[in-house]
Amino acid sequence: MFEYFPFSFFIYIIIFFVVVIGIIVGLISFFINRNRNNMDPNQTQIRPRATAKDVLLNLGAFITLYVLLGNLLSLLFTVINTAYPKVTNGYNYYGSSSISWPVATLVVLLPIFMILMWFLERQYRVEGEMQNSVIHKGLTYLTLFISGCVVAGDLITVVYYFIDGQELTTGFLLKVAVLLVIFSSLFIYYISDLRKKLTKNSRMAWRVIAGIIVIGSIVWGFSVLGSPRTQRLIKYDEQKVSYLQNLDGQIENFYSTKGVLPNTIDEVNTYNQYYPNKVDPQTGKPYEYQKTSETTYNLCAEFNKSSNNEESNGKTMTAPIRDPYNSRSWVHPAGHYCFEQTINPDTYRYTKPVPIY
Repeated sequence: MFEYFPFSFFIYIIIFFVVVIGIIVGLISFFINRNRNNMDPNQTQIRPRATAKDVLLNLGAFITLYVLLGNLLSLLFTVINTAYPKVTNGYNYYGSSSISWPVATLVVLLPIFMILMWFLERQYRVEGEMQNSVIHKGLTYLTLFISGCVVAGDLITVVYYFIDGQELTTGFLLKVAVLLVIFSSLFIYYISDLRKKLTKNSRMAWRVIAGIIVIGSIVWGFSVLGSPRTQRLIKYDEQKVSYLQNLDGQIENFYSTKGVLPNTIDEVNTYNQYYPNKVDPQTGKPYEYQKTSETTYNLCAEFNKSSNNEESNGKTMTAPIRDPYNSRSWVHPAGHYCFEQTINPDTYRYTKPVPIY
């Protein structure tokens, strides 16, 4: 459940429904209040009504909250997956473990969320009845519903793993703890908000706790996956592996057509209409191609970091461990390294073209 959870897709669905529900509730509230005023223009009872300001502030706050949660969970799960990688027996394919996007989102949206919540709090202090508006209560109940579902699903998954005899690994338990803590905190906060138990000081305390969680998650992410400079070096290594894989495919196409390996990399470039990049963008040096026999060759480059978790203490998973299409390994150490590749002649069954007279 927790290995490849589609947070971004899940969050976008929630945001879509929040916007739709918010607009519908706002319109319904507007027309209901207008009809009430028309029916009883002399009424003295104050009824909370969803103004445009109230709708926009609540929609902005809750949408920002969901985006923050999605990126926070994405950041924490990426860190946990890297620090405690799952052991499998099949092909292992790891994409980029970059945390750049979730960190950037958290850094920008957390202050925005705090400002929006501050505006709402100030409005509720001046107009206390606005806290009972349909839009605020509707979005609050929706958040409670989602939080309750996640916590219940979280606990059900743990119980299932235990009863089914599956291994409760450290990484799995950490993911369970992350979901339990975050969504339980949301549940407690919004229950207190509905019951009007939150004071100015308690709201400030919750903001401090949220800030500590986000900042702590970012710091943990950088400690496990490396600083922004390390992330840049990892990106370079991923790019180099991608170029070498491209070049490897061009060499295979050359062999499938001509029945022999090219003698030099320039021969590959001359033959193919699409020329793979043969220069390392970081060092400016050309990638190395070495023909070692009629069916074997080497592809070499300079790498910044090791892509082996065991060698790099889990901090630099830079490239796919194994290409699922041809079962070739692209694990590399730091420094100059050559990938030893082998062509299987039986795979291509090259036939010499018959001349036409």
